[in-house]
Amino acid sequence: MTTGGLMDVGIRELRDGLSHFLAEVRGGQTITVTDHGKPIAQIVPVSVPTALERLIAEGRVTPAKRRKRPAPTPIKTAGPVSDLIDEQRR
Repeated sequence: MTTGGLMDVGIRELRDGLSHFLAEVRGGQTITVTDHGKPIAQIVPVSVPTALERLIAEGRVTPAKRRKRPAPTPIKTAGPVSDLIDEQRR
């Protein structure tokens, strides 16, 4: 089934006609894979930019200037977190 330039394909249909559908993707078509009518994945041509790449190109999103910092080292405690909070409030 095709909707709005996208092609919806069920899992069984995709499995049975994989070569055909991959040829469609090579031709620029985006395929939405469905399971019982619900979308679960998309197969897109490699040259198609991701949503984030499009937003960056449009200037609507600015990529991070530095990498995400690692999470802090967890605090070891013998009791529940609520005891630590009570202790901090004193």
